[in-house]
Amino acid sequence: MMNCIALDDEPLALDIIETYVKKHPELNLIARCNNSEEAIDVLKNHSIDLMFLDIQMPGVTGLNFVRSLENKPLFMFTTAYSEYAIDGFELDAIDYLLKPIAYDRFEKAIEKAKEYYTIKNNSGPSESDLENEFIFVKANQQLIKLAYGEIRYIEAFADYVKIFLNDRKIVTLQTMKKMESKLPSDMFSRVHRSFIVNRKAVQSFSTTICEVNGTKIPVGKNYKNDFVNLMKSNPIL
Repeated sequence: MMNCIALDDEPLALDIIETYVKKHPELNLIARCNNSEEAIDVLKNHSIDLMFLDIQMPGVTGLNFVRSLENKPLFMFTTAYSEYAIDGFELDAIDYLLKPIAYDRFEKAIEKAKEYYTIKNNSGPSESDLENEFIFVKANQQLIKLAYGEIRYIEAFADYVKIFLNDRKIVTLQTMKKMESKLPSDMFSRVHRSFIVNRKAVQSFSTTICEVNGTKIPVGKNYKNDFVNLMKSNPIL
């Protein structure tokens, strides 16, 4: 059971979130809050796992409200303004839902939140240091040995990373910066703030996108030159 709160200055928006939440027995809506002061009070007096919040509100914006929290629950923004999406994800939002929110889109966001919640509550000690041809990662309260060649690509997931292999994925408590430092640069490239790819697994690429195992992965403008030059030099293909 995940305890939730909803923060929005629009009663109708709160009604919709409450209606959607009630369709999920694993969610428990503790409070509907009309302003940040009410939300602060709820957060102080209850254990909250997930927060839905608007961005444009009188007084404190949702972005600044999240920035002000010392111990943040999982959170996702519910807003009519798409232009704040980058800011939202930079704060490690689980998702960014644009109003009017369709129920199927809400369901997808909840699945993501549940996955992150499960990982967070099952996390244990940090993983061992890498060896010559492999690394150990911590997942499901055990250390898993992964050969570099098994790894297709890695995706950021807030404080975690998803490691995609040929037939499965592993999620581990790790920052992208730390993961990048543990992988051999003659085999792996950071192509985006949220993605690292095994260059040997790249099926096609351009200056804006690459494809790995049928998945299209964005290439960020700050990474494209290094990545494209390495691919064109073809050192490992």
